[in-house]
This record gives sequence, structure tokens and C-alpha cells, in this order.
Amino acid sequence: MGSIRVVFVLVPKLHLLDLAGPAQVFSTAETLGYGYELTYVAEADEVMTAQGVPLKTQSEWPELGPDDLIVVPGWRSPRLLPVPPIGPETQQRLRDHHAAGGSVASVCSGADALGAAGLLDGRRYTTHHDLTEMMAARYPRAIIVRDVLYVVDDRVITSAGIASGIDLALHLVAVARGAEAAARVAREMVVYARRNGDELQESAMLRHRGHLSDLAHRVQDVIDARYADRLLLADLADQAGVSERTLTRMFTTATGLTPLRYQQLLRLERAEHLIGHGSTIEAAARAVGFEDARMLRRLRSRTLT
Repeated sequence: MGSIRVVFVLVPKLHLLDLAGPAQVFSTAETLGYGYELTYVAEADEVMTAQGVPLKTQSEWPELGPDDLIVVPGWRSPRLLPVPPIGPETQQRLRDHHAAGGSVASVCSGADALGAAGLLDGRRYTTHHDLTEMMAARYPRAIIVRDVLYVVDDRVITSAGIASGIDLALHLVAVARGAEAAARVAREMVVYARRNGDELQESAMLRHRGHLSDLAHRVQDVIDARYADRLLLADLADQAGVSERTLTRMFTTATGLTPLRYQQLLRLERAEHLIGHGSTIEAAARAVGFEDARMLRRLRSRTLT
């Protein structure tokens, strides 16, 4: 597994949390062994943040490949600046990276930088709610999406700002390294992994991880990795070192689901993904561990009613 390089473009008066939130996600993913490398670049040797903390940076950009990511954190901007605080060279780097198959992302007002580079034209995007009208006027060829945490459109990923940068980064970890990796990162950071962007991103692997029960997390780790297998409650309890009754009680208290129901949700979500990509119900059912399609049809009907 090769490392993914994440380059943060720092501008004057950037918000610390716009930077620190996503940086913490990718840094934690690196610590957990998922292969990330972080770099911070700017058009000056030092950048003063909106919170008064000076940041040392570098002006030399690393070599990037299509798997790498550029992130532009937001800056203090109750109103849009007359001119976005990134120069023509930085704008060109954003365009070139995207044209080469790479991804670019923004937090809060950082979307203004992507707009200046022409990357929002014809695409859906979001930004902080205080800036939506001004952004819509400045970039009339782009499609503003209001009241969401983040939007993904053709490798251009934009988020609403501040804490939503964490949601955006967790989503990107899930896409690149899998939902289980994102769940581990969220658990390590002790954050609730919402992941509710503009698509149906709210995976059960993350939606039911917003608790602090170590036992439940450990059992979820097993189910996440083996959701297509036949998992006996007795075996899960044995691995957790508790009785079946204790496991069921503690797991349900933490997640709101029994272990079996949690596994069924994982199977159902994966099956829906396969069906959405052209698989038959029968083939999807077998792929996620059902003996036949009857149980899958039953679970789907419950979801739709």
C-alpha cells in the first residue's frame, strides 16, 4: 500500500481548525498504518492564522500523482475578499493536479480558491452558509449546494467549514482506505463520524461508532472485517471475553443494535451498492453472505416501508 500525499495550501488568516481537523484525520490514519504523508505549502515562508498562531511553511511543492490530494483550508472571511488569496501559480497547480487525475478539496472559504482556479465551473459544491450567496454570485457557472456538510463532484470535494472539514477528511479516508479505516480513525479521535455529505455516505460502519464502549468497538471490528461470514454470537462473545447475554446487552446499549442486526445492516448496504452497480439481487445476496436472495429481499422491503 503506497502512501497518499496530502498537500495543504496555507493562506494568510487561515482558520486553525479548518487546517487542524483534516490534518489530524490524515495524521491519525498515518499513525494507524494507512499510509499518508502530509506537506504544508504557501506562497510565503510564514503564514499568520486567524487565531494569531504563526505557521512555518515551505514554498516548494512535492511531486504529486493521481492518488494524491490537495486541500485548501478556509480563512477568516465574513465576506469574500475582492481577490482570492492565492496567486496564478498556485491556481495553475490546482488545475494541473486535477487535470492529471488528482483530487482537490476545500474547507469553508477555501472553495473560493477552487473557484478562482476554475475548478467549480459546471460542478456542484458547498461552502460556509455565510458565504453561499456571495459565492453563487462570483461563480455563476458553478452549482451551489446549501445545507450539507460536503459535496463530491468529479474529484472536487468541498465542505461547509470548520468542523465539517473532519467529516470531509473521514470520507476521503473511507474512499481511499475503506470504511473500516475511517471508523478506526474516528474512534481514535473520539469524534462522531457523521459522513452525511451530499450522497448517501452515512455507512453503518461509521454511523454506529459514535460511542465509547471499547468492548462494542472490538466486536464491531470483527463484524466489519467478516460481515459476509456466518458469525455465531457465542464466538463473538468468546472473543470479547464475556457471556453472550452480556455481549448482547452492552453491544445494544452502545450501538442501538444487536450484533446480528448490525451485521445485517452491513450486508444490506453492501448489497445495495452492488445492485446499484448492475448486480442482480441473487448475485448480490451471495456476495454478502446470504444463502439465497429471500433474506435480502425481506431486509430491503423493511427498509423501503
